[in-house]
Amino acid sequence: MADSVLIERPTEGVGLIRINRPEARNALNMEVRKLIAKHLTEMGEDDAIRCIVLTGNDKSFAAGADIKEMAGAGTIEMLARGTHKLWRTIAACPKPVIAAVNGFALGGGCELAMTCDIIVAGESAKFGQPEVKIGIIPGGGGTQRLPRAVGKYKAMRYVLTGDLFSAKEAFDMGLVSELVPDAEVEKRAVEMAKQIAELSPLAIQQAKEAVLRGMDAALDTGLALETKAIQILFSSQDQKEGMAAFIEKRKPKFSGR
Repeated sequence: MADSVLIERPTEGVGLIRINRPEARNALNMEVRKLIAKHLTEMGEDDAIRCIVLTGNDKSFAAGADIKEMAGAGTIEMLARGTHKLWRTIAACPKPVIAAVNGFALGGGCELAMTCDIIVAGESAKFGQPEVKIGIIPGGGGTQRLPRAVGKYKAMRYVLTGDLFSAKEAFDMGLVSELVPDAEVEKRAVEMAKQIAELSPLAIQQAKEAVLRGMDAALDTGLALETKAIQILFSSQDQKEGMAAFIEKRKPKFSGR
């Protein structure tokens, strides 16, 4: 039986995590959730990896939770699974994560994409939070991350109806970072990851943290976080190398120090 999550190194500095349950449209069972959290944690601690791509296959990024696995569960069983802890682990990866989305990104799949920092989607991709159609609500951050990404009224329209929306609609709403032909999704995500991996990992980490921590804080608090982050970076070798390379009109070589 093939591994349900595969690990690849498509280019220097880039790690790729591939959901591999084609027979179930990459539905997120507990095994897949745990493996994604495990691999993201390990890559987050691996100095050789500076950016991560998370993807599925050409038919599905992830078509939601594995309904068969949870249909008969009760409250205590759901509590014991600790799925919410896995979502937090995934979202807490300190390195940039790019979702490369083809096909379906529904329910938990849409929520998984929203834990990432950048979403590259194919033109035929479909997004949605259809949980209300089976008597529940989004439980992996959909009621919180979607409104923050697209605004209350667009989010309510899809959370309360369960309707799907196209990649173009997702792009127009601000959920998708870049829209590309289906055949180019993974290639483009890896190219972008390589571009990020060639930059200072210290600056990238501080930039990601400043954006994420500042989003839910008051503007003054966010600006204070930003100020402290840039001040800290002036103690790094990467800052000295980056500015020297700019002055000398050469490409910098960042060490992450």
